[in-house]
Amino acid sequence: MKEIITLFIIAIALSMDTFSLSLGIGTSNLSKKRMFIFAILVGIMHFLMPLLGTFLGQKLVSFFTLKSDFLLGLILIYLAITMLIELIKPEEKQKDMNIINMFILALGVSIDSFSTGIGLSAITNNMFLAVLIFSTVSFCFTYIGLLIGKYANHLLGIYATIFGAILLVIIGLFHLCKF
Repeated sequence: MKEIITLFIIAIALSMDTFSLSLGIGTSNLSKKRMFIFAILVGIMHFLMPLLGTFLGQKLVSFFTLKSDFLLGLILIYLAITMLIELIKPEEKQKDMNIINMFILALGVSIDSFSTGIGLSAITNNMFLAVLIFSTVSFCFTYIGLLIGKYANHLLGIYATIFGAILLVIIGLFHLCKF
């Protein structure tokens, strides 16, 4: 039982950046289908990345140091700038985020779970249970964040988008400063 609680705590910690990102993305008026696809992609990445970290991590760490915070910071700031540019553009039919952008963002917020996978064997012998918990929690946090962001956008309109972009810049700068 202690092991499962530990895994849930780790899963929540791994999902917090995803939740914050989802709040910002949710203000960009994604369709429900795109919101679900993005949440699924994040869940899949939080399933695969710890496994990759477990199996490949030790070898990769010996070759070079992954700078996941720097990469994530750049992605978040880019997304915030894109949101603000879309806000300033003349009113057009808004496009949903495409699958490639969703995949890149899902990968970006899941890189930290890769490094978690490196030390995961010290916590549990049941790797499948661990990645299943990580995947489920990150899916839930992502989807809830998107829904809250979308709801805030309906209530506050343009101010919610600006707030979402500012939130993404702050989180992005936080990750860049950790670098």
